[in-house]
Amino acid sequence: MEWQKRAGIALRTPSPPLQARRKGRKGMNMGENGFVIRQMTKDDVELAVEWAAREGWNPGLNDAACFYDTDPHGFFIGELNGEPAGCISAVSYEDSFGFIGFYIIRKELRGKWYGVELGKRAMSYLGTRNIGIDGVVGKIKNYEKFGFTLAHKNIRYEGRGGGSGSTGVVELADIPFEMIVFYDSGIFPVQRATFLEGWIIQPDSASLGFLEDGELKGYGVIRPCRTGFKIGPLFADSSDIAERLFNALAGKVSAQTPVFLDIPAINPAALALAGGHDMTPVFETGRMYNKEMPAVPMEKVFGITSFELG
Repeated sequence: MEWQKRAGIALRTPSPPLQARRKGRKGMNMGENGFVIRQMTKDDVELAVEWAAREGWNPGLNDAACFYDTDPHGFFIGELNGEPAGCISAVSYEDSFGFIGFYIIRKELRGKWYGVELGKRAMSYLGTRNIGIDGVVGKIKNYEKFGFTLAHKNIRYEGRGGGSGSTGVVELADIPFEMIVFYDSGIFPVQRATFLEGWIIQPDSASLGFLEDGELKGYGVIRPCRTGFKIGPLFADSSDIAERLFNALAGKVSAQTPVFLDIPAINPAALALAGGHDMTPVFETGRMYNKEMPAVPMEKVFGITSFELG
């Protein structure tokens, strides 16, 4: 099988640019008026997730650990006179792609220059990589000032749990990890083995794949969030496979439990899937890139992984 050629994939933490590593050793960048930017600790990321919850983004219960382990160097917090003022993540996937998220400034400090400084730090850390973000639609003009261009909209849909298994759907734990990484890297812009290693086995979640003639043709993960559960990613070679995976994943929680799915609006089959399950749109972002939209098969993306890490 083709995936077997990729056996032995190394699980590693992406290496940050040299300049960012040097800054990381010092731990912080001094600014004017008592504003300092430093790398987050793992505990700091829990604070960022709490802020995201207050913004109404409904983060996953295990997001902090999964995200931080993907790139421990890529999380930054801004402190004003020793107190947290804002945060941002800039996760590096290999040497060609990165994703910025958790861009949050305390409400009483917004409209000043603190967010700009955090944005500059994130961009500097990711260097020459193609960088993606999921920006609040009302702030797209602001992101354009950093050189980002809108690629498409993402829409969060809310529905309810309940469903059943289907022929061909299996536990992802029963599939060789190298096969999962290989399939995922054909849809996500780059290989992300380190991220997937933790994401597909997080507590209280379920990870399912679809096998056909011994080949992986789709997979999805459902994870617990502050409210309900989110499905993401949901990647599939066809709408039929996506439907089977969605039913099986939603069937892991009760029919009264809220279930969320973040859909790229440029995939009509994904929109049809949400409509077929009486899901309603509740939130929208703009997926933007500072170079170009990666050449990925969007027709296979029925649910993105997350707004924070892509």
